[in-house]
Amino acid sequence: MAVAAVLVLGLLLGLALGCGGPAAVARAGDPGAGAGGGPGNPGGPGGPGGADPPVPAVGSAWPVGSRPPVARGWEPPATVYGRGHRGVDLTAAPGTPVRAVAPGRVSFAGRVAGRGVVSVELTGTGTPPLRTTYGPVAATLKKGAEVTAGEVVGVLEPPTSHCPMSCLHWGLRRGDTYLDPLSLLPPWLLTRGPSRLLPVRGIPEPEPAAAPGE
Repeated sequence: MAVAAVLVLGLLLGLALGCGGPAAVARAGDPGAGAGGGPGNPGGPGGPGGADPPVPAVGSAWPVGSRPPVARGWEPPATVYGRGHRGVDLTAAPGTPVRAVAPGRVSFAGRVAGRGVVSVELTGTGTPPLRTTYGPVAATLKKGAEVTAGEVVGVLEPPTSHCPMSCLHWGLRRGDTYLDPLSLLPPWLLTRGPSRLLPVRGIPEPEPAAAPGE
């Protein structure tokens, strides 16, 4: 009887310790359990392996040019610390004006690891708000400035080691979650090509004016 009681007590004690083991450690500080992401959830909630939170297509302008070539697209990593590309690289020459893709407020304008960076929190995109980042950019606005879609926030700096050629790295985050910045743009802006003048058909041409005296 005493042996059975000891076994039952040992089993209950083991279960109690298991509840505070790895699971509790993950809840308390493992990057994979919080906003920072984890296996199946890289870069934050909604990474590859989980459903990305919806991104409203609130953009109405490209950050550079009107339809710049994409040097490198969005490549979400398989794990929180895995290799990938957390943004989009757009080909552009140094000195090109960099514009806000949507209305918002400049939340950061400065240098990070020697590279100019501008971040804009987008208006009306929930809590936490969507935040776009642009680099390498020499900011022309200060933190706290309100911007409209298409407004210049800086100029593109000479290329860094990130791109083999001159490019703008454009990123998008919600909290600690990295998202595809191209998802901000509506389909008509993603597919719009150069404007062309087309012939007008079906409209009668005006009669030539009569010569004087006829």
